[in-house]
Amino acid sequence: MQGLSGTFAFNNVDLTLPPSESKWVDRQSYGVDGNAHTIYSAFRDYELKWDLESASDLKQVIDIYNQFGTTGTIVSCLPEWGANDYQFKNYSGTTINEPQVSAYFQGYTTSVTLLIVNARTN
Repeated sequence: MQGLSGTFAFNNVDLTLPPSESKWVDRQSYGVDGNAHTIYSAFRDYELKWDLESASDLKQVIDIYNQFGTTGTIVSCLPEWGANDYQFKNYSGTTINEPQVSAYFQGYTTSVTLLIVNARTN
């Protein structure tokens, strides 16, 4: 299913500032099965990072966490895992971790990281 937003969004609310960088996080191995194949979780995590973020852009990220991060799952519109081109897809049933916020510098946050967890990619 193609993402409705076409950009980074949570429950159909687009981020006001796209991340400076983002990536699918490498999955941890759970061991090896009897056929010598590595065992991984069916779920992946996605990390978004901003180098400089204004107070209003940071507030949007924190508001998303406050609204959905502790109460349940959300639909995350993220770049599709393994796609041929950079296209977005909606992943339902994801959860988000609390944003990690670094120091402030001249009215901007110098680093913000948001981790989206439990995206089923296969």
